[in-house]
Amino acid sequence: EVQLVESGGGLVQPGGSLRLSCAASGFTFSRFVMSWVRQAPGKGPEWVSLIHNLGGTTRYANSVKDRFTISRDNAKNTLYLQMNSLKPEDTGVYYCAKAKREFFPSSILSDYDYGGQGTQVTVSS
Repeated sequence: EVQLVESGGGLVQPGGSLRLSCAASGFTFSRFVMSWVRQAPGKGPEWVSLIHNLGGTTRYANSVKDRFTISRDNAKNTLYLQMNSLKPEDTGVYYCAKAKREFFPSSILSDYDYGGQGTQVTVSS
């Protein structure tokens, strides 16, 4: 059974930083592209960033480019998201997402499985 367990969220002031983690199990982590997806209050889910299975290639939504950094540790089956210069519009529940197909990079939400408990990020003064 695929399990994705996110952690690291919290309340932070604008301009602050957080580091999210996602512990993955139930599948061969190193064979799958992984992404972060977020959902702001009252809005639909938004793709944030992806990282290829070996970590060599990353992509970001324009809204987070140059502020967020995605990374992964395949030995630990863990995905990370370092978030700097946080803005109030970054507020939401953050989910890690597993591509439905091996070695398949995509920024389209329907190409991913996600929906664990997520981790809440609140950016407010």
